[in-house]
Amino acid sequence: MPIQHLIRGHPKDLADGFTVNRVLPAAAARSVGPFVFVDHFGPVRLPAGKGLDVRPHPHIGLATVTYLFEGEIVHRDSAGFVQPIRPGDVNWMTAGRGIVHSERTAPEERARGPRMHGMQIWVGLPAEHEEIAPSFMHHPAATLPRLEVAGASIHVIIGRAYGAQSPVATLSPTLYCALELGAGAQIPIEPDHEERALYVASGAIDIDGTRVDSGTLAVLEPGATVRCGALVDAKVMLLGGTPLGHRYMWWNFVSSRKERIEQAKTDWSAQRMGQVPGETEFIPLPVK
Repeated sequence: MPIQHLIRGHPKDLADGFTVNRVLPAAAARSVGPFVFVDHFGPVRLPAGKGLDVRPHPHIGLATVTYLFEGEIVHRDSAGFVQPIRPGDVNWMTAGRGIVHSERTAPEERARGPRMHGMQIWVGLPAEHEEIAPSFMHHPAATLPRLEVAGASIHVIIGRAYGAQSPVATLSPTLYCALELGAGAQIPIEPDHEERALYVASGAIDIDGTRVDSGTLAVLEPGATVRCGALVDAKVMLLGGTPLGHRYMWWNFVSSRKERIEQAKTDWSAQRMGQVPGETEFIPLPVK
């Protein structure tokens, strides 16, 4: 079988009725390569006057990667970066030893009722880099390779795929691509990375005879070349890379050391992790 696991995401309410499809971590697979967390949101149109309002919250030991199919989100963080992200762009925020950020809909988008569809993922950092200084990188869509392969449009977000190399710098071998396949298109998924998975954001695909519907992650067998065929028009995320080993995860904190998670809890409760300039709200430490 070319598929190790089929993981169906589950709904998670982030706040104010904004629901995502949470795919990783899951019981069948805690991670795929360095990817330790995968959320998919939309497509959804919010009423005029409404928008995304993810209040300031902290991270350690990971990099967040936001990729949009539709809409716009404004990122702000405690390092002073302010950056709108639009479809096809990449916002890569390295938390390292600690950063605080918010994600919101801009006032002009909010006024007309924003349409939103995208992916929010976390990439764990190698143990030797978990405590690096926080940083932020923005890569406009035009700077990322886009190519056509056998009826599929491939946007190489991170890593090297189909002969193209993304300019996004990573700290471990990482693969992340957005595939847009017209009905009937078929492309090979090569075993270039130790772990790989395909997430269907819309439509439905066939992986060597197995149907995979929207909202499902197919974790592929290592070492196998598989063929991904679109049963209807489909948007698919290809992700993978070299696994990092066991990671502890609690709320927004990821670390190879349990005691580091406890320190982060204490630091956030005491508001010692920084503030987003111009914002006074924050998400309190969960009670759990």
